[in-house]
Amino acid sequence: MGDAHRIGVVGLGVISRVYLDTLVGHPAVRVTAVADLDAARSASVAAELPGVEALSVAELLSSPDVDTVLNLTVPAAHAEIALGAIGHGKNVYGEKPLAAELVGAQAVMEAAARAGVGVGCAPDTVLGTGIQTARAAVAAGGIGRPQSASAVMVTPGHERWHPQPDFYYTAGGGPLLDMGPYYLASLVHLLGPVRAVTGAGGRPRAERVIGSGPRAGERIPVEVDTHVTGVLEHAGGTLTTLTTSFDGVATTAAPIEVHGETGTLAVPDPNRFDGEVRIFALGGTDWRTLPISAGYADGARGVGLLDFVTAGERRAPRASGALALHVLETMTALLRSAAEGRRIELTTSAEPPAPVPLTAAEEWRGEKSRPADSP
Repeated sequence: MGDAHRIGVVGLGVISRVYLDTLVGHPAVRVTAVADLDAARSASVAAELPGVEALSVAELLSSPDVDTVLNLTVPAAHAEIALGAIGHGKNVYGEKPLAAELVGAQAVMEAAARAGVGVGCAPDTVLGTGIQTARAAVAAGGIGRPQSASAVMVTPGHERWHPQPDFYYTAGGGPLLDMGPYYLASLVHLLGPVRAVTGAGGRPRAERVIGSGPRAGERIPVEVDTHVTGVLEHAGGTLTTLTTSFDGVATTAAPIEVHGETGTLAVPDPNRFDGEVRIFALGGTDWRTLPISAGYADGARGVGLLDFVTAGERRAPRASGALALHVLETMTALLRSAAEGRRIELTTSAEPPAPVPLTAAEEWRGEKSRPADSP
């Protein structure tokens, strides 16, 4: 364990438990410290993990026993924590989005470049067998040259189940910024970067009613568009129609469909690591499920961080800051386009990272020896 990459975790909310389940005990990493604004929470988590120290946020960011800071704070704090870690010469891997605003994300990437440290960012669900099997099918010519795609996320709104849903309906919230990173990161893997967008949006309701918890029945204001749609122009010429909405009860649309010259590919929910990939070939009579052929099998949140710290010099990390920056600019450009009523060209780009070969769970979890040339 002496050579294991040392991880310090900032932000110990619900999602931290999933990350800790993945990371604690893995031979490639060692969680050395945890921090939260709630000191009692930090102490409680550290007490459950032998060898882990509960620190203040400032102490963790400057700790000599931390190589990479895992940033699991709320989006509004992502840039501040990342910049603090980078200022102490540490790598940063964070939950999505890279920052709440594009200017903050750009500052993080520029600071990291000056300091010579790495930046990684979720989502890592796109590294699972669902999206990676779909990507392998597209790359192998299974549907011919991609011509168009659709991506659809429709729910009635998170206030039905979330006891404190206010932030979903204030600046920085809404369906696009909440769920868009999963869909857009997947689309870059499948079809390449986006060069321009045209968007539209609306908010048909001025208030939402909390449906559960101690505030059930309370009305909260809606300050952002709750239905955002648009067209993405990919650098390779493919057009994607994207819809993200908190204003629909249900949909029968596939989360993502890619339409090629010789077939259509139905891609599973990008908020999951797995799921069926189905194909309908030109001249065929029905959909056919493709066998799993790529991706981290039985993936769990944190696999992107493991990929990040083990990439070395052989390849760039797959859940990279560059990809997260491009995804964030795509989303903010869609919102600007909707507000200004015009097509917007993007200033960033991000080539699809290296595909993930089919990797057994016991291999990426470090439960068996990894060959020298493995991912």
